[in-house]
Amino acid sequence: MSIQLKNNCKYALVVPTSMGVRITPPNGQPVYSSDQFTMYATSAETNVASIASYLGLPVKVLTKFVQGSPIAEFIKSNLKGRHMDFEGPEVPQGGPWGYRHQFNIADSGYGSRGPRVQNDRAGEVGRTLSVKDFDIEKLFGQDGVQIVHLSGLIAALSPETSEFCLELARAAKKHGTRIAFDLNYRATFWKGREKELGEIFSEIASVSDILVGNEEDFQLCLGIEGPEAGGEGLQSKIDSFKEMITRVKATYPGASIFATTLREVISTNQHLWGAIMLQDTNWHVIEPRQITVLDRIGGGDGFVGGLLYGVLKEMPAEKAMQFGWASGALATTFLTDYAQPADEAMVWSVWEGNARVQR
Repeated sequence: MSIQLKNNCKYALVVPTSMGVRITPPNGQPVYSSDQFTMYATSAETNVASIASYLGLPVKVLTKFVQGSPIAEFIKSNLKGRHMDFEGPEVPQGGPWGYRHQFNIADSGYGSRGPRVQNDRAGEVGRTLSVKDFDIEKLFGQDGVQIVHLSGLIAALSPETSEFCLELARAAKKHGTRIAFDLNYRATFWKGREKELGEIFSEIASVSDILVGNEEDFQLCLGIEGPEAGGEGLQSKIDSFKEMITRVKATYPGASIFATTLREVISTNQHLWGAIMLQDTNWHVIEPRQITVLDRIGGGDGFVGGLLYGVLKEMPAEKAMQFGWASGALATTFLTDYAQPADEAMVWSVWEGNARVQR
């Protein structure tokens, strides 16, 4: 792998995020017909970081909490259980109409019925994240960070978080920390802010070392022409995906790794799952393979998390990509939005297609 990482760092991976909870009915049932729910702590960025944290690398989460909130305490306990350090100010709720942590209300779908997700983000405390909340110079200059991972979700969540991610990227670049950027386009976040966010995303991409996105992400976040979104007939589209990534590389030549996942939905519980990566001038392609899905949410985050773990462990590029593919597939077998690998061997068993009992 051509990416050289800083040595003697306190943290392998740092992620800024807005934490929330997901409530999900059991057994793949729809939300509207259920009266029982399980609650999980969640965020896209900590989904990514979970691969590294469960496999023993030091991870830190930069976030914000509602003071005295039982949901905040639930989230903190969850992050501790995922072996993650976390830092962030506690903000008074400010009454019943004040701040809170977001609720993600989602079912898993089943068979021919696809999952449905509703985000309830009114009053979300993470929308107020700012560099003023943290000692960024100490984090990057004294503690040391090998990779900071930025997601398009937190980068587009609010004007404050957009500036926060931009300042994090600038500080990371200054101190030699590598930057991973998963574009993660969401239309509802971009509405009315297209020009502003286009400029911010372009600047972050210009200093990034690892760029990840699907065909929609690259087109709508960075204005790079690509194949039609939708995910049907993926194998026949691989050349057009390569052409898109080549255009991304020409526009953002500072990055060393460009990656995209490939997903075709056969049914809620059967997907074709693949990936393409350009590392310097070397192409690596995993043609779509069938995987069985318990819950699809977080599969893309699992891919990014596995890829970053491979980079942090200095795996050869092809191995890092395979580990990312398998981590993403593993994540879809968990009801949490994040994979919880017991060890590397569990991930490699997924890659090898070995689902035999381990005694």
